[in-house]
Amino acid sequence: MSLKDPNRVYAERPKRVAIVIANPAVSTTTGWPVGFWWSELAHPYHEFTEKGYTVEVFSPNGGPCQADAMSDPNDPSGYSAGDLISQGFIHTPKLRALIDSTRPVSDLDVADFDALVVAGGQAPMFSFETATDLHQKFVAFYESGKVTAALCHGVAVLRYARLSNGAYLATGKTVTGFANVEEDYADQAVWAYGLLPRGTHLMPWRIEDELKKIGANYVQAGLWRGFAIRDGNLITGQQNFSGAETARAIVAALGE
Repeated sequence: MSLKDPNRVYAERPKRVAIVIANPAVSTTTGWPVGFWWSELAHPYHEFTEKGYTVEVFSPNGGPCQADAMSDPNDPSGYSAGDLISQGFIHTPKLRALIDSTRPVSDLDVADFDALVVAGGQAPMFSFETATDLHQKFVAFYESGKVTAALCHGVAVLRYARLSNGAYLATGKTVTGFANVEEDYADQAVWAYGLLPRGTHLMPWRIEDELKKIGANYVQAGLWRGFAIRDGNLITGQQNFSGAETARAIVAALGE
């Protein structure tokens, strides 16, 4: 029996991860265009590809997607100016092209992937209620025992995802997602800048409140702190600063 060359790398089949980003929508509370959040795609993508994983990008309806403006490092607001990972993603034509032709979630075959991640941004809060294919695929991943994750406002999917027995997937699970203290901060910021009348909320409902209503054990790490939590094969990340933490939790769950 010959020995393998110690200078060669003998990799197993690369892990495969599907990332779902939201299609463009219009906020019913502000009238503004809303979409996915760059860091919630770019940061997990970076973590996964650094591990040698294969990543494919889907959206509920397929086709071109648009990011929330403030998630773009080049936006005049400067909110995400320090996000160099997203900047690199945006300025790499091969990667940028991924959001211009996303595959519809209906094409997503659970058997082809080891994990699923649903990214956030503002659009999920306005569009995921009718994204029934996404609800079904999310549950199919979970019930098959595969790693199933949602991040920030992408956790909105848990408000609608029901197991095959009719129970909410999130009931009895320890989860996180965009926190009420963060929603308060965002609301107060737009009021302070005169972008919305005081008392007008950015979001039509709140992740923390709705998860608690369906019997989930909601936890969070504090205002704008990167945080992800795992409960079995369900992983959730708190907000847009939690993309890397969420991806690392997925990598650990996959045994890497």
